[in-house]
Amino acid sequence: MTERTIIDATESNFQREVIEESHERPVVVDLWAPWCGPCRVLGPMLERLAEEHAGRFLLAKVNVDENPALARVFQVRGIPAVHAVRGGKVVDSFTGALPEIQVRAWLASILPGPEVDLLDRAAALEKEGKREEAKESLERVLEIQPRNGDAHFRLARILAAEGKVDEAERHLDLILPDDASRLEKEISALRLKLSGDGLEEAERRARENPDDLEAKLALGKALAAEEQYDRALEVFLDVLRASPRVGPGEKAREAMVEVFGAIGARSELADRYRSLMAAELYK
Repeated sequence: MTERTIIDATESNFQREVIEESHERPVVVDLWAPWCGPCRVLGPMLERLAEEHAGRFLLAKVNVDENPALARVFQVRGIPAVHAVRGGKVVDSFTGALPEIQVRAWLASILPGPEVDLLDRAAALEKEGKREEAKESLERVLEIQPRNGDAHFRLARILAAEGKVDEAERHLDLILPDDASRLEKEISALRLKLSGDGLEEAERRARENPDDLEAKLALGKALAAEEQYDRALEVFLDVLRASPRVGPGEKAREAMVEVFGAIGARSELADRYRSLMAAELYK
């Protein structure tokens, strides 16, 4: 389906056509009026540029005479007034009929760069099982943006699937704090997968060595890698009880915190085991 390029936005459809759409692509809101001379210069230029960009952004035209509430929302002091909306928020604006070269430069500053298309392509290739091609696209993203958190995480995920644990860990370590916070659950789950051995082998070792805390730790990590988080937390808690605050117990505490990140720090399961962990650490 061809992306729409130009719409008339009104007070009744603004939430759907502008705010919700801005989570998918940038929306350029052009506030204008029929009696405004500069609007008759800028409006057709914006429409031509919208068609030229073929859906990379949506141009939403707002007649301020017919939609005074929207004019108040944007605190219009003069028209034409143009606002770029991304993720439901205004990210940049200008007022007046700028020359085309300046309007083009402004559009370039608010439109997604080539890394967005490369990330989309990598996601499609990974879904199709074309890992090498997906990795190539992600590596190209990192040539453009060396600290792109999404690219590092997706590369780590592919490398983990290939059994390249050290390389995967290296990419996870390169994710900056803001991206790490946004991707906390995904990163924690992947780190648990990277740290776990095969579940069958871990269960055998723990069964044959019931007093071996390292074997229990390995079992907990293997369970977490298989997303059996409740069983993993119970195993880690047993290790913590046997060796609080030192050695295997400290490793168990760290592993429990990693699981909390994977399941959601405020989930019911995390809350329950956080309380049990605290009780062991501070009794």
